Amino acid sequence: MIAININIKVVKIIKPEISIWQRLQAEEETQKAFGWAAKDSSGILSPFHFTRRVNGDNDITIKILFCGICHSDLHIARNDFGISTYPAVPGHEIVGVVTQVGKEVDKFKVGDRAGVGCLIGSCGKCENCQDDMESYCSKPKYTNTIFDDGGARTYGGYSDIYVVNEHFAIRIPDNLSLDGGAPLLCAGITVFSPMKYFGLDRAGMHVGVVGLGGLGHLAVKFAKAFGMKVTVISTSPSKQSEATQQLGADSFIFSHDSKQMEAAVGTMNGIIDTVSAVHPLKPLLDLLKTKGKLIMVGAQSLEKPLEVPAMPLLGRKLVSGSMAGGIKETQEMIDFAAKHSIAADVEVIPMDYVNKAMDRLAEGDVRYRFVIDIANTLLT
Repeated sequence: MIAININIKVVKIIKPEISIWQRLQAEEETQKAFGWAAKDSSGILSPFHFTRRVNGDNDITIKILFCGICHSDLHIARNDFGISTYPAVPGHEIVGVVTQVGKEVDKFKVGDRAGVGCLIGSCGKCENCQDDMESYCSKPKYTNTIFDDGGARTYGGYSDIYVVNEHFAIRIPDNLSLDGGAPLLCAGITVFSPMKYFGLDRAGMHVGVVGLGGLGHLAVKFAKAFGMKVTVISTSPSKQSEATQQLGADSFIFSHDSKQMEAAVGTMNGIIDTVSAVHPLKPLLDLLKTKGKLIMVGAQSLEKPLEVPAMPLLGRKLVSGSMAGGIKETQEMIDFAAKHSIAADVEVIPMDYVNKAMDRLAEGDVRYRFVIDIANTLLT
């Protein structure tokens, strides 16, 4: 037997340090930004310095003037969906002024008013994207990403600037108020899109609106602008005067009053249901005419699914759902809102009030949308 000695030499591989040139190059590919972020699931927001990409050939940079507070911002900040990563900068109801444009941009020029809603990217190739329904793309990129997408993380509009591909930016007409217009980019398109798609936009039709919050009050305004009869359905009888006197609804139903509900059975062509909490659907289905449509736009918890009874559906009634519309439809909605003087009813707040606003939002204490005055109150 021959003995063989093998000497193994361990070689330590040293990863080269990033050179000064590489660091400078990385800095040139980003620009400084400042906002407020949640650092953990407490949801408490505080000042946060970060970077955004530099303005590319097809990009615009927006100086943010106002940003609305959506209820999903609260969920993201407090990790209610269990998928948030931190730090998280919320905000996807962004309006402001264009300060930079890429050399390939033809939709905007410096000084234009622009907005950004829920979506800032999609694959651009699928059937949904080709049909101008980017919000239904299987590879969407959201304005304030709540999970890390291989490093392609995005921060939202509770900040001073936003960089976005021009395709995903919305032109804001000069006659539309910026503070009242900001919530239209999420709440507005969320109710406008299903009304158009399901044919609930025809004069003389009767539509019900369940819930009178950020979504519901805009559903009332759009329905009235379409020339429809509008009935608000709510569990809060105190909202009757708001619905009929302030927002112009034709009637109001206190949903816990069986006599009021019975009197409205079979009278509605459609219902826009904005409520996210678990609630019975049969009483709402009973309000529909034959071929009536109950459209869900409130996001319910997967842990507590709604029950849909089959018997009422046999009257050719439909239960469906809808998300925010695509970019083309969002522009259509904004132009329609400007033409018909539709804006959200808002409470404008300073940046340092945002944590109190989140607490109030959790309690439903807002009429009907908080909007942050970024331009005047976001102080570095």
